[in-house]
Amino acid sequence: MTSQWQLRAAFAARLSDMYGREVPAYTTLVDVSREVNEEVLRTHGSHAERLGSIHRVTAERHGAIRVGTPRELRQVARVFGALGMYPVGFYDLREAAASAVPVISTAFRPVDGEELARNPFRVFTSLLTPADPRFFDAGLRSRLENFLDGRELFPPELLALADRAEATGELPEEEAERFLQLAVRAFELSPEPVDKAWYETLERVSAVAADIGGVRSTHINHLTPRVLDIEELYRRMTERGIEMIDTIQGPPSWRGPDVLLRQTSFRALAEPRALRTPDGAVTTGALRVRFGEVEARGIALTREGRALYDSLLALVDEQTTSRPEANRGELARTVWEQHMPGSEEQLLAQGLAYFTYQVEAGRPQDGSRPPAAVADLVEQGWVRAEPIVYEDFLPRSAAGIFQSNLSGEGSRNNDQQGAAYDAAWLSGAIGREIQDPFALYEQQQNRSVAQVTRELRLAPFTGQERLT
Repeated sequence: MTSQWQLRAAFAARLSDMYGREVPAYTTLVDVSREVNEEVLRTHGSHAERLGSIHRVTAERHGAIRVGTPRELRQVARVFGALGMYPVGFYDLREAAASAVPVISTAFRPVDGEELARNPFRVFTSLLTPADPRFFDAGLRSRLENFLDGRELFPPELLALADRAEATGELPEEEAERFLQLAVRAFELSPEPVDKAWYETLERVSAVAADIGGVRSTHINHLTPRVLDIEELYRRMTERGIEMIDTIQGPPSWRGPDVLLRQTSFRALAEPRALRTPDGAVTTGALRVRFGEVEARGIALTREGRALYDSLLALVDEQTTSRPEANRGELARTVWEQHMPGSEEQLLAQGLAYFTYQVEAGRPQDGSRPPAAVADLVEQGWVRAEPIVYEDFLPRSAAGIFQSNLSGEGSRNNDQQGAAYDAAWLSGAIGREIQDPFALYEQQQNRSVAQVTRELRLAPFTGQERLT
């Protein structure tokens, strides 16, 4: 029998192989990421594995796909459910993007710590929003919804196997092989000719809308390796003649601890595609929709830590506006060093980041009683704190990656009231609860705190209640 995590690992590996054949520059990205990670490990030793073993980091991938309707999203959820992946987080890229990106998103991923350690494959999944009148008038919305309702992304056989794997937690070897074949095939770039006029109609609104609703299939838009030094990767990719986007999205490079998520990518490539013209002829053109993203992950921040992060981004925006001649990266670095705690210990003491805790084997043996607060337990050597890696995404960074790879700004009518979408709406559309990432990190932290209290025979408390 093949378990869910084995299905997930095999699917991620096969998807990576497939994408490398379709987009050779992705293979270069993976190779350079591996080179950089190996060098960081040689230079920094075990500290380089503070946010995950080198085995995990090297194998780690996140993919991105786009679908058009709640029905398609529910089917995607069934496929990923077979792999032990659940929807986590709600991201509204319509509001995070300056240009026209008419999608809302969630990410399917494992939620259990052991499952993440085995294989942390994630898929950032975006849903088109035809009901938003800022992007689609009534006539275009009707045409778009009719087009989407008439396509089938996932064959019934794949969905039946997915349901079986999710229900039982495993599949027999032959069925597992068939599931993997069908699942990978569902995300390949289709050779079917694209209706040129229809695609261009949607492209005038948004290149993202055209990529979703202008074709009769879906595909992997990018597949993202993880790197331990994203600046060095950016430099090496540029040296190899691969055009990168202008910036690294997310927190700046600075002397303090890495937090949340940093991302960059090579620019979307002009890929040959078959195009069907209005007279029925098929010609060869080029579409720019797929790119190569790479990420560096940091420590998961608490709600208070995330509020600080967002406020610092706003401050950097203000300073960039008032000083347009200044380098944004240098401004951000200065702001971070002025306002963001400069060590893991300070993040912990101020309740700004999530950690797991373990009783130290060499804890004080002088007969003293352990203190009550977690920060004091760590400082006095009773307990070791290990940072929890951030497993999720940032709306503004995702929107920045999308924008940097668009061929145009598209169109957006801000005189119209935007359609309301939130996590509850998306949960209903998927037919599954969208889990709160903060709650998941808190649960992971609190389980470790409960274990510490049992081992040290302390009064029960949670990590965030007694940090200061």
